[in-house]
Amino acid sequence: MQIMITGGAGFIGSNFVHHLSQNEDYDIVVLDKLTYAGDMENLKEVRDKIKFVKGDLTDEEAVSRTMKDCDMVVNFAAETHVDVSIEDPGIFLKSNVMGTYNLLECVRKYDVERYLQISTDEVYGSIEEGSFTEESNLDPSSPYSASKAASDLLVSAYFKTYKNPVLITRSSNNFGPRQYPEKLIPLFITYALQDKSLPLYGHGDNIRDWIYVMDNCKGIETALLKGKLGEVYNIGGGNEKTNLEITHLLLKLLDKPKTLIKNVDDRPGHDLRYSLDSSKIMKLGWKPEFTFEEAMKITVNWYKERFKC
Repeated sequence: MQIMITGGAGFIGSNFVHHLSQNEDYDIVVLDKLTYAGDMENLKEVRDKIKFVKGDLTDEEAVSRTMKDCDMVVNFAAETHVDVSIEDPGIFLKSNVMGTYNLLECVRKYDVERYLQISTDEVYGSIEEGSFTEESNLDPSSPYSASKAASDLLVSAYFKTYKNPVLITRSSNNFGPRQYPEKLIPLFITYALQDKSLPLYGHGDNIRDWIYVMDNCKGIETALLKGKLGEVYNIGGGNEKTNLEITHLLLKLLDKPKTLIKNVDDRPGHDLRYSLDSSKIMKLGWKPEFTFEEAMKITVNWYKERFKC
């Protein structure tokens, strides 16, 4: 089975490639633009098990050429940093929306069995109580999450209009090895290792549901192989923590003082709380395998080794 993985040199994508490479039934083709967040170093252990193509999703010819012999497609490729999207929304629309459009058009053209769009819990917006289900309304708060919501709607429309064999997964905040140090956990780990101040938005009250990246990867594979076409599947870790709690835990694991915390002005449109109901995908046989505590230790140790600290 030949499977095309876009964004396979990025954080979640590269971990998914590592996961699939353990199964000899998969013939893996990675398409990645290699932006700042994509790194061939993330694939060095599996380089001899995959075919790598450097290309941009907005390049229709490159997408078509790479996809034409593939049985399945999983689209991880996206611009994802909320802060950057606030400064420059245009690149998010181009990459996330137009890139998805090119993929969907090629799925129409070729005999692709399944196309899975990787999305995010951020498309739902913030929720004060309870958890979002797959039937919840989309209410994005940032240009990033709006571009992902637009992509999701485009995927659903192609299912209804053209019968494209599509699925969507929406995961909670991922953490783990190979994440570019711009998001909360890898940024704070790398800063703390250098004894630099940790810029914590507001008072750190924002709540996120965290999932270890390999648990998400297994959930994605479950949805890809067992999910019903046209459906959306939430993949949450069930680990709701405030950003301040995360910061304190990281400092404890790194044996660093809390004096490194520096409260900074909150960003515009910062959602207070995310929470996902994952019961739908659990009915397909998936559940998280790692505890939050052991996954955090694995993550911290990976960055300590990476930065030789």
